[in-house]
Amino acid sequence: MAKKWRLRLRNWVTSKMELPADVMMDLPRITMIGQIHIYIENHRGLLTFSDKELRLLLKQGQLLIKGDSFVIKTILPEEILLEGKIDQVLYIDN
Repeated sequence: MAKKWRLRLRNWVTSKMELPADVMMDLPRITMIGQIHIYIENHRGLLTFSDKELRLLLKQGQLLIKGDSFVIKTILPEEILLEGKIDQVLYIDN
C-alpha cells in the first residue's frame, strides 16, 4: 500500500514540477545512435559482457543488449557507452 502511494506521489510531483521521469523515478536513460552506439545512464552495474552481449542491472530488472563486435568505450559507475552492431535491446522485468 505504501509503495503505491509513493509511486503516485512521485508521478504527481514529476508532472507538476515538469521534471524528467528518469530523474524522479530512478529510471535508466537509453540513447541509441543507429545500430552502432548505445549510451545508458542510471544503471546499477555490469552483470555480463562479451563481444555479443551486454547485461546491466537496473533498479527494477535488467537490460540485455545483443549484437556483434561489442566494445565498451566508456564505463563509469552509472553510465556506459557501448559500440558495435546492436541487434536487440531487451528489458527484463523481475
